[in-house]
Amino acid sequence: MLTLHVAEASPGTAVLVDGARIAAVGPYEELAAAHPDARLRRWPGILTPGLLNPYGPELLEQAYHPDPREADWLGTEPLFGLRARALLASAPAARGASARRGVQRLLAHGTVAVAGEIRGREALDAVRRAGLVFGGRPPGLSGPPALSPVPLVLLPALTAGSPARFAVFDVPDREALVRQGASTCVATVVGGRLVHRRR
Repeated sequence: MLTLHVAEASPGTAVLVDGARIAAVGPYEELAAAHPDARLRRWPGILTPGLLNPYGPELLEQAYHPDPREADWLGTEPLFGLRARALLASAPAARGASARRGVQRLLAHGTVAVAGEIRGREALDAVRRAGLVFGGRPPGLSGPPALSPVPLVLLPALTAGSPARFAVFDVPDREALVRQGASTCVATVVGGRLVHRRR
């Protein structure tokens, strides 16, 4: 089934998805006219190729992502350092559960690729199950590990025939995305599937 994604602030970059691949990229009016039976998904903001988060190992193996049931005493942000190491070692399933929550949080920030050498089976399984891909780590990382890293790393432009992997951010343009960060993500598509949608 064909699905046509369009964002209000970037109608010239609508994306037609066929299964797990991009069938076409172009102006919304043209794609809608050529494919009137495609399911339509309208989003606020801009449609982008999605983000590469360069801090894969730091966020998925060294950080602890609290379960929502732990929020009262651990908060909701990733924990690092000694406290994270203690929590990750606290139960046999802690590493895998934290990695899965970390991947979900990455998807909620428009991440479709991660970089860095991830070695642990639990984190590798979480990345692969979600359909995230591995990319090269940019040289000279300047900031601390974050779900919305500075600077943001956008992937190359979307093209017909490439994997359907992209994100939508509720901002008027890319400059606003850089200023406001990845927490403005409203939708993430990986392998043609909508894997995150802001409620």
